[in-house]
Amino acid sequence: MAGRFVRASKYRHVFGKSTKKESCYDNLRISRNAWDTNLVKANPEYISVNWEASGGGAFAVIPVNEKGKLPDVIPLFRGHTSAVLDTDWNPFNDRIIASASDDGKVMIWEVPRDFTLFTDAEEPADVHPVAKLTGHSRKIGQVLFNPAAENILASASGDLTIKLWDVGTGQAALSMKHPDIVQSLSWNAAGNMMVTTSRDKKLRVWDVRQERPASEHQGHEGAKNSRAVWLGEQNRIATTGFSRMSDRQLALWEPGNTSPIGGFTTLDSISGVCMPFWDDSCNCLYLAGKGDGNIRYFEYENDKFEFLSEYKSADPQRGIAFLPKRGVNVHENEVMRAFKTVNDSYIEPISFTVPRRAETFQSDIYPPAVGAKPGLSASDWLSGKTALPSKIDFESIYEGNAPVEVASDYKPPAAIPAAAPVAKPAPKKEPEPAPAAAARSPPPTMKDQKQSMAAMASKYEDDEAESDDDESSFEEISKPTQRSAVPASAQPKAAPAPTKTFSAPQPKPAPSVRSPTSTTSSAAATPTASAPAPSASSNSSVEASLEQIKQLLETQTKMITSQGQQISVLTGEVESLKKRVGSGSQDQSERVRQLELELEALRS
Repeated sequence: MAGRFVRASKYRHVFGKSTKKESCYDNLRISRNAWDTNLVKANPEYISVNWEASGGGAFAVIPVNEKGKLPDVIPLFRGHTSAVLDTDWNPFNDRIIASASDDGKVMIWEVPRDFTLFTDAEEPADVHPVAKLTGHSRKIGQVLFNPAAENILASASGDLTIKLWDVGTGQAALSMKHPDIVQSLSWNAAGNMMVTTSRDKKLRVWDVRQERPASEHQGHEGAKNSRAVWLGEQNRIATTGFSRMSDRQLALWEPGNTSPIGGFTTLDSISGVCMPFWDDSCNCLYLAGKGDGNIRYFEYENDKFEFLSEYKSADPQRGIAFLPKRGVNVHENEVMRAFKTVNDSYIEPISFTVPRRAETFQSDIYPPAVGAKPGLSASDWLSGKTALPSKIDFESIYEGNAPVEVASDYKPPAAIPAAAPVAKPAPKKEPEPAPAAAARSPPPTMKDQKQSMAAMASKYEDDEAESDDDESSFEEISKPTQRSAVPASAQPKAAPAPTKTFSAPQPKPAPSVRSPTSTTSSAAATPTASAPAPSASSNSSVEASLEQIKQLLETQTKMITSQGQQISVLTGEVESLKKRVGSGSQDQSERVRQLELELEALRS
């Protein structure tokens, strides 16, 4: 059986499923700007897309339910005077979005109510920003909302600063000086720490309210861009980057440690940047490559990334966004959904699903996840407070109700398999003392052990076998686990089970002598649809008997090994003496004959 065991995981069989072309978002003009961002962002209601627009920068917002070919002219979100480089949705308000541009400005937008792309107007009205945040002197490459505090926004600029904005007041409350151009940034789950990767190949962990780095690490050595993502509530960071030989790498870091846990892991030799995305509720990491169509996914366990599988596609992606966990389809056992750009002309949804046929809520694959309520306000966060946002229970969503909030530190109880009702377990018996036969001296002969084993096997053989005689009696013992539970009071009283010992084997009654009308106990032993299930005490006695057989097997294996070693030693000694004796003394010849007799006795 060596090599056939695999790591147990609820997500080991997750597979990615693409969407038919008619269910994609077609007729798009996705931005061709060379700045390294993800191009698209998504929430349960809308998808934002960096747009290839003339006359200044713009981006488009697409309602998630408006699939298919979009109109040639759609309302755009215009206001920047240069190309839009990045956008980010407010995690606690699905209609608020921030944008960053090459013009050095951050803008805040609100999606109009009942917003749609399908209008009767020949020139649909564009949407204008509700706020402008000015303070950077050069282009802004990234914007990212705080995942725990309301209305706190981070922006990273080419002027080598990272500003933290209070969107409610429009002021830059905090500013961090960065040594080089920021390539990516990511918050931890509590929103009090941030990690950045930079063009100087350094990985920095920031205590943002102190406006200084808490630790600095030498990152990936390759010249191309690297990315970082904080693993939610874990005190770990995942990075993707390149080696000096331009191989793509993955690394796991603990803030404060100078080197990655387990070193750098080589993924492949493809030239595109790997975009990492973290699912905090399932502890899964998704890696999507720029310029190729593959999405790898791993499960984080015991400070390692255990590879699960890979979604492969012939259509390369240049941008990709993952949906917040609260937006997945729990009725389809969907654990994650991605939106990838294809050929800069359409967006294709990719659904990652656990393949199960159960018609009930699968609580084991849906632990509580972050909802749409912040942990604290912007003023509380700026005053130094820290709190995790509340989580939601997916079972309420499965039943069609409003999401039920649970505490941020809530841990679901251990799931019980729902295949069959669980019977009350019998009290555990104390382990019986080892039988005297296993410890007697001198040890039993091989013939005695063979007879004892044959007796034990025949004693528990099914008298009325349903299948051919080659089927193992041990498989028959495990069959009652398929039964439905029956209360002990409803079961007919069965004849007492015989005592299991290692004394002289009891003779097995011949099947031909048995009466045609079975007794109550024999009828219970035959698994039928109407027969009551065996009692819990019989299961316990079977387990004790199996344990005794196991002990006997272990003893026999040790004896066989020991005797084999003795045979090898004696055989070698006999052969050596034969060579030396030749026409030697009578004493040596007598010794050879004695050894040959002992060897023959051992072999028998």
